[in-house]
Amino acid sequence: MGLEQYIEHTLLKQDATKNDLIKLFNEAKEHNFKGVCVNGCNVKLAKEALKNTMVKVVTVVGFPLGACISKVKAFEAQKAILDGADEIDMVINVQSIKDRDYEYTKQDIETVKHAIGSVPLKVIIETDLLTKEEIKKACEIIKDAKADFAKTSTGFVKNGVGAKVEDIKIMKETLEGSNVKIKASGGIKTKEQAMALVEAGASRLGTSSGVQIVEG
Repeated sequence: MGLEQYIEHTLLKQDATKNDLIKLFNEAKEHNFKGVCVNGCNVKLAKEALKNTMVKVVTVVGFPLGACISKVKAFEAQKAILDGADEIDMVINVQSIKDRDYEYTKQDIETVKHAIGSVPLKVIIETDLLTKEEIKKACEIIKDAKADFAKTSTGFVKNGVGAKVEDIKIMKETLEGSNVKIKASGGIKTKEQAMALVEAGASRLGTSSGVQIVEG
C-alpha cells in the first residue's frame, strides 16, 4: 500500500475559505488520499466534491478541547453522519484522564460510539498533554469502550509537538491484541516522518502536508 493510502488530507483552520477547501478536495482526488478531514460545517461540501470517488470524508467532534458534554459530542457526530461523514474523530475529555475519572472517560467515548453505530470512531487523546502512563491508560479505555482508533493529537495545543514515534510505540504496545488501530496526527510534514510513524504502528496519518509528503 502506498503512503497516500495512509493519509487523511486535513484542513481544520478557523480561517479556511471555501476555495481552500476545494483545493484540498482536488488534491485528495489527484493523489488518491485515503480521506479528507474537515470541520463539521464543511462535511456537506466535502461529500459533494468527493462523490463518485473512494476518498473518505472525516470530521471532528468536540474539537479541539474535548470539553463539551458527551450528549453534545454524540449529537454533533450524528449530524455529521447525516451530512455525509464517513468517519468521526472525537476529542477525549482530557480533564477526566488527569483527574483519573476513568469511568467518565469511558462513558464519554461510549456515548458517541453508541450514537454512531458501525461508523468508525477515532478518539483523539492529545498526547502532548499526557504523561506516558496517561497515554497507556487512555488507550486501555479506548479499547474497553470499543472505539476503532486511538489518535494522537488535534494539532491545536500551543507549543505542542504532535505525533511522536515514541508515543505511537506506547500506543501500539498497549493496544496489542485488540482491533483498535492508530492514527498519528499533528506536525507531520515530511515523508521521512510519515514513514517512521507508519513503521512504529500508525495505520492512518492526519496531515495538512499530504501533497508535500507524497511528492517527497
